[in-house]
Amino acid sequence: MSRRVVITGVGLVSALGLGTKETWDGLLSGKSGIGPVTHFDASDFSVRIAGEVKDFDPLRFIPKKDVKKMDAFIQYALAASDFAMEDAGLAIAEDNAARVGVFIASGIGGFGTIEREHSALLKGGPRRISPFFIPATIINLAAGHVSIRFGAKGPNLATATACSASTHAIGDAMKIIQRGDADAMIAGGSEAPITPMGIGGFAAMKALSVRNDEPERASRPFDRDRDGFVVGEGAGVLVLEELEGAEARGADIYAELVGYGMSSDAYHMTTPSETGDGARRVMENAIADAGIPPTEIGYVNAHGTSTAYNDRTETLAIRAVFGDHADQLAVSSTKSMTGHLLGGAGGLEAGITALALKEQIVPPTMNYENPDPDCNLDYVPNEARKLSFEYALSNSFGFGGTNAALLLKHYTA
Repeated sequence: MSRRVVITGVGLVSALGLGTKETWDGLLSGKSGIGPVTHFDASDFSVRIAGEVKDFDPLRFIPKKDVKKMDAFIQYALAASDFAMEDAGLAIAEDNAARVGVFIASGIGGFGTIEREHSALLKGGPRRISPFFIPATIINLAAGHVSIRFGAKGPNLATATACSASTHAIGDAMKIIQRGDADAMIAGGSEAPITPMGIGGFAAMKALSVRNDEPERASRPFDRDRDGFVVGEGAGVLVLEELEGAEARGADIYAELVGYGMSSDAYHMTTPSETGDGARRVMENAIADAGIPPTEIGYVNAHGTSTAYNDRTETLAIRAVFGDHADQLAVSSTKSMTGHLLGGAGGLEAGITALALKEQIVPPTMNYENPDPDCNLDYVPNEARKLSFEYALSNSFGFGGTNAALLLKHYTA
């Protein structure tokens, strides 16, 4: 049994804005969400820039008594889920609650809360630890709270596969619907890593851009002068439904999910294989799952982190998968504007890819100024582009060599 799966709701929270329209409009206008870190005093840090969510008031989404029970990554997930469910217009009642599930990922979960509670322990001893510490930080509580919020009684899951996490969540949610274990899934990911340990840890690895004086130009995927990624935060949540049910209730459909791929580099804990082998195979697996020739794909929303290794190996992998057709592809990295949401990146970028298919317009790669001879594709530099295309890939690659890719199709009734 394999049923068709469509996207009927998109909820985005990013450095570009609170809500899907704000994020999408920012992307198409080439706006940058990168700026100085304000969540903590970063004056002594080598990296002082990030893609922060601005003006986020948790009380807009969460009762005051519950805010302290949730780390920011849970709050962002709830906000994005609210946006997605409102967008989808999907009503959950007693007769369908057991057929609606939740699958929301995060790469690192409640870092900020862990840091604060550890500080409380050191300053005041174990009695100063909040009774909400554990449920505020563990990764599956984003899915748990979303399930409680909407009364979704179907599958309730989370995954923590680094920067591939929410792409895995969406892909696995698609498979849950395809095999008949649910009729709808609220799926995606969330991350809130802009904390002293989050920024400090990635900076210690020399993974981040140090272009502190030019934050808006710091994330520059595929550009010759890239010097690392920029940490972002936020969430991307989609409502997935079985096609017949979505059509029967008159849902507005963004795109169809037709392929899902997974692979492992089995190479290094943080660095992709030099040939891009894992990235190549994950794209091939998603395309094979859809049963289409690669030449039908018109756009790739690249993982495109703005690091030397990722951008070069992803380019190699795309060329290996598509051959001569690679020169006909539009490839862009929206991390140039949002920063890298780590485990939340795939949810945000799958939502962006669905919007691109529906609107038939491709967001740009900003700050692409100086071509790198090792990165030789059409990266849609600096300006959004209208494009007629039927299929699009969304790529995610994570530490530990874990890779995921989604293949989406333009929907026509």
